[in-house]
Amino acid sequence: MTISARVHYATLALIELALRQSEKTPVAVREITRRHGIPGPFLVQILRTLRSAGWVQSVRGSQGGYRLAVEPADLTLLEIAEAVGCAESNCQTDATDTPANRMVHEIWDAASEASRAVLARTTLAEIADRTAQDDAVMFYI
Repeated sequence: MTISARVHYATLALIELALRQSEKTPVAVREITRRHGIPGPFLVQILRTLRSAGWVQSVRGSQGGYRLAVEPADLTLLEIAEAVGCAESNCQTDATDTPANRMVHEIWDAASEASRAVLARTTLAEIADRTAQDDAVMFYI
């Protein structure tokens, strides 16, 4: 499974929204881009996709932005990857059908299944909790 920049940025944006879920005000796009270095126009496209999936809500106006619309514990990284457009590592080549070629394809398939299993058992809530713990441990001068 190939994790694209789009999937990576979508995950970062959802983590940010999960961390700030208890706040009354929505999170502005510029805050997410500033904190995570995501290009603004690209993030807007990603957030539209996440809104279409029903995972975020948008709020218009000068105090507008985005809020998480689902419980972080109910959303896995695999679901995010599939919704945002994660490309599978399909090794379709014109290579000759040999034992070595078949073996390599079996290895790619096993690696893809293993990565899907890790993503399927990892929730947004787990990552948000670990991120919050890391932020609490950091020392600021």
